[in-house]
Amino acid sequence: MTSPPAPVTLQVAAEKPAGQIPRELYGHFAEHLGRCIYEGIWVGERSEIPNTRGIRNDVLEALQQLSIPVLRWPGGCFADEYHWRDGVGPLDQRKPMVNNHWGSVVEPNHFGTHEFMDLVELLGCDAYVAGNVGSGTIREMQEWIEYLTANVDSSMVQLRRSHGRRDPWRVRFFGVGNENWVCGGHMRPEYYADEYRRYQTYVRHHDPENRIQRIACGPNADDFRWTEVLMDRAAEHMDGLSLHYYCLPTGDWQDKGDATGFGEADWFGMFNRARHMDELIVRHSAIMDEFDPARRVALIVDEWGTWYNAEAGTNPRFLYQQNTLRDALVAAQHLHIFHRHRARVRMANIAQTVNVLQAMILTDGPRILRTPTYHVFEMLKVHQDATFLPVDLSPLPQYTHAGQSLPAVDVSASRSTDGSLNLSLINFDPGSPRSLAIKIPGFSPVDKTCRARVLTAGECDAHNTFDQPDQVTPAMVPDPQVDSDGALAFELPAKSVALLTLS
Repeated sequence: MTSPPAPVTLQVAAEKPAGQIPRELYGHFAEHLGRCIYEGIWVGERSEIPNTRGIRNDVLEALQQLSIPVLRWPGGCFADEYHWRDGVGPLDQRKPMVNNHWGSVVEPNHFGTHEFMDLVELLGCDAYVAGNVGSGTIREMQEWIEYLTANVDSSMVQLRRSHGRRDPWRVRFFGVGNENWVCGGHMRPEYYADEYRRYQTYVRHHDPENRIQRIACGPNADDFRWTEVLMDRAAEHMDGLSLHYYCLPTGDWQDKGDATGFGEADWFGMFNRARHMDELIVRHSAIMDEFDPARRVALIVDEWGTWYNAEAGTNPRFLYQQNTLRDALVAAQHLHIFHRHRARVRMANIAQTVNVLQAMILTDGPRILRTPTYHVFEMLKVHQDATFLPVDLSPLPQYTHAGQSLPAVDVSASRSTDGSLNLSLINFDPGSPRSLAIKIPGFSPVDKTCRARVLTAGECDAHNTFDQPDQVTPAMVPDPQVDSDGALAFELPAKSVALLTLS
């Protein structure tokens, strides 16, 4: 008989606060790809699906509950073939185009600058706009910035006002190109560095009180040379450098693995590859430190998430995939990694918001469902802008499969502005719960109320469907109790994400 895993002591250094967790680490990404925008976010004012100025109400209400801090748009690869003038003015006068990257379908340009900024205002979040370097011009980018943010009597401002928007919008982040090492122009880092220096010059700050942060196209995963060249040649002209990394359970782009119906090898493989994000951040940060020891330039992980083979019967270029309990744990794993690297990583944007890759929401006509990943973002939003608290697990429990091991439990802790203390915990082991004794020096649990929510399911590939949309949802569990040593005793279920709140 296999003995149960040894109890684990979790020490939370509540008396040693270690900086703030940027809320922007919980950012999102919505590209003109598949059914993310059309059918997912935008249905048009004439749709029978209830909407607010064309934005579907059910998706809007669900996203509002996440307290989204920042939304990136219009791409992605789409950004470097997008010409913003085609997406402003009366809908029936907008120029349709071919979406060459994502299925060669017709893009009607009905969701453009005004619709995106309307969505941003409805969500109460910041805008992260990605500009066109690959096929666009400097003048086009400069005039877009002016159209968006200027408040003088110029031709661009007159054009914006003629389209129904008198006051300028606030654009906090602007990406100067996207993946310019591939779909954004197949550029070498030396060439892109020079192009970046040119283009960013014309990202004008029309409002001194709302300075636009300029984000340079950074590396693909482990392309460390790209980071070195960009930091050497252009760091003084940037506020952020992007990083893209996607997790595949197989590690094989020709056969990425399936979103459902997988075995333990792909369960373990996914978390093992997700851990690589930590190594990437460490190594890219070390290069950045050589050129920017004060860490003025942020590392922006503006595309991350899981990527599987497309769902059977769907357009493979639409990147539609189911979302399971495994994806929820991967999301929590990444957010914890970002918390730990908060000094350099100051924004992250999961790919993507609706119907694409690791989505928050899936839609089917008038129906929607919240994915397990959605529920993790809702649970862990308490960490946004909270004070990071160091933790220590002893002994560090291990999850072993086929001769390989990874830490079985991962924890992140923070103190909110209201004084409450929040612990998010992950158990990657699909077969064994873990008994935790939680000790918080200087923070007596005896005087506090502790509530626990847990996201788990019976199967590793459990997921929500349109007929059963609540199969994987967080549930309250019995409150953790204080043991004889003054520690909180908590049983962390197998394959779960939990949130403990002491207030």
